[in-house]
Amino acid sequence: MTWLDDVRWDENGLVPVIAQEDSTGDVLMFAWMNREALARTAETGEAVYWSRSRKRLWHKGEESGHIQKVHAIRLDCDQDVVLLRVTQLGHEPGIACHTGRHSCFFQRYDNGAWVTVDPVLKDPNSIYS
Repeated sequence: MTWLDDVRWDENGLVPVIAQEDSTGDVLMFAWMNREALARTAETGEAVYWSRSRKRLWHKGEESGHIQKVHAIRLDCDQDVVLLRVTQLGHEPGIACHTGRHSCFFQRYDNGAWVTVDPVLKDPNSIYS
């Protein structure tokens, strides 16, 4: 039995993952990992996720250059959610979202509507050309 066996994988062999910026505590993104992605993340020190849309492993930043350097991997009390403490590399300030924003959580509920509260730091068309 290994440390990977302690994770409570869902029926698809996945676990939800939250990427949190180590220096600020900002929640950058939510993604999924399978067993291989979590093992590679631990081995390389860079975030590797399972992309459900691509149906393959996805090394964060493989296209954009916006790599996540992993400082800590944590498992929640129910052992079914992983938290990565990361430094978002590739642009200052770091861009984690494919929309060119710092965080994927750039919309805030305000009086019955979702309001965009964080700016685009770099045009996504120039990131993913």
